[in-house]
Amino acid sequence: MGKVAVLGAGSWGTALSIVLADNGHEVALWSHRKEHAERINHARENEQYLPNVALDSLIQVSSSLENAIQGADAVLFVVPTKAMRQVCQQVSSLLTEKQTIIHASKGIEPESNKRISEMMSEELGAHHGKGIVVLSGPSHAEEVGLKQPTTVTVSSLQIDQAVKAQDLFMNENFRVYTNEDLVGVEIGGALKNIIALGAGISDGLGYGDNAKAALITRGLAEIARLGKRLEANPLTFAGLTGVGDLIVTCTSQHSRNWRAGNMLGQGYVLDDVLEQMGMVVEGVRTTKAAYQMSEKLEVDMPITKGLYDVVVNEKPPKEVVDQLMNRGKTDELEQISKGL
Repeated sequence: MGKVAVLGAGSWGTALSIVLADNGHEVALWSHRKEHAERINHARENEQYLPNVALDSLIQVSSSLENAIQGADAVLFVVPTKAMRQVCQQVSSLLTEKQTIIHASKGIEPESNKRISEMMSEELGAHHGKGIVVLSGPSHAEEVGLKQPTTVTVSSLQIDQAVKAQDLFMNENFRVYTNEDLVGVEIGGALKNIIALGAGISDGLGYGDNAKAALITRGLAEIARLGKRLEANPLTFAGLTGVGDLIVTCTSQHSRNWRAGNMLGQGYVLDDVLEQMGMVVEGVRTTKAAYQMSEKLEVDMPITKGLYDVVVNEKPPKEVVDQLMNRGKTDELEQISKGL
């Protein structure tokens, strides 16, 4: 068993560190705040982001990127999309060609419309860019930290690298599948956060299960349409990083995107929602990027457009729902076939 550097000491980075430690790996968990790193080491618990979950002695937290990465066989990036380029720039000179590079973040960069692996490839260089692995799927950090059964997917342009990541994480509580469709895995993982915002808004407005089921189903069709346009495998969206991630993120109060949407549906303004959340809500940033992509690529994404109007143009959520319900007549199978 070797050493794994985990860059990002939020809830998800901490939970994945627990999985790695359970498998006998030495884990160097990096936090960008020295006081945060010291507090976790002292308490043996990430009280701020994953409270009431004890950390194995194999997990040691550092605020030094150099110390975290030195001697690591694999480097796992679990930082917000907006910080990914900066962190990659900071570590690019510290990485070696033999290290397996993995990311477990979900999002798309606005303006450039780059997926996370594309952003990382630009910053880390050609060698690491080709072998970057993405880990994605229906997985709440709170449940993973408690070692409840979870299944995820890993993907890479170099499938041997995905298999290495599969071997790192796989255990009796954390089942890992491989999937060669890197584009589909990243698109599904990113765009489900948009639909989760919508599901939260629906619940916040007081609507029932019928509305949420429709939102999830039609949201999946939108994700598949954009994915198909980007040459993803349509079958990926019927798997863990498609419908699986949609279900868990749209129906659980563990989901920060659902919680943010729920507050928007109740009438809170976005700035207040983000302040109260205290953690990154990737769906807001991804909504902007996905809307830009849909316009550029001429992909019909009415739910994404409606949520863009809510988070960017500050339209009342009820008004957006009414607009969606009163769109012109369409055929369901025809609409689905455009995506699948």
